[in-house]
Amino acid sequence: MPSIDAPDQQRKIRILICDDHEIVRQGLRALLTEEPTFDVVGDVDTAAAAVIASRRLQPDVVIMDVRLPDGTGIEACREIRQERPEARVLMLTSYPDTDAVISSIVAGAAGFLLKEARAEAFVGAIRRVSAGESLLDPAVTAPVFERMRRLPSFEDPGFASLTDQERRILNMIAEGSSNREIADAMFLSEKTVKNYVSHILDKLDLRRRSEAAAYMARRRHWYESKGG
Repeated sequence: MPSIDAPDQQRKIRILICDDHEIVRQGLRALLTEEPTFDVVGDVDTAAAAVIASRRLQPDVVIMDVRLPDGTGIEACREIRQERPEARVLMLTSYPDTDAVISSIVAGAAGFLLKEARAEAFVGAIRRVSAGESLLDPAVTAPVFERMRRLPSFEDPGFASLTDQERRILNMIAEGSSNREIADAMFLSEKTVKNYVSHILDKLDLRRRSEAAAYMARRRHWYESKGG
């Protein structure tokens, strides 16, 4: 059964584990409790429980499985970060998934690590993200940057063809908003927002929302580098 411990007063790196496999949770807890500067304050098995536990236990680092029975760890990451921007979320997965990596970054994850990583890699990753660094497992770095390199140039006519409404929606996609959240903010129906998103992706020659988010991240970086 998942467990949640009461917070203690000793200042260590406070860690919350979220994975739907009990053996993974137990293994991570056993590994991390051997580190004298780590304090595993809880382990849970669903996205909803992770959000509640993060709110209650105030962990410094949340180790979050990408796929969970009641949703995705990416959505839980977004909610945790919205409530507690200081929390650092380290995403875990069994295999590299470029879309999941990009979506995790957009949701505010501090790192992305494969479950097959060695024990010292887990320990080092927690220390790095808790210190404010970002981390990507080398096994997933190359495909992400290859996907981003294929995105269109920022002088492309696709972006110029977007209406003001479409640009607003694109910005909200880049911020990680769902279709429902965009619909509520712009007083539109979800169906209308879905149609807008499809038109935006078509105009930018993109396939997924995660690519649109990465596109905007690169566009902003490009403007910043130009002093814009």
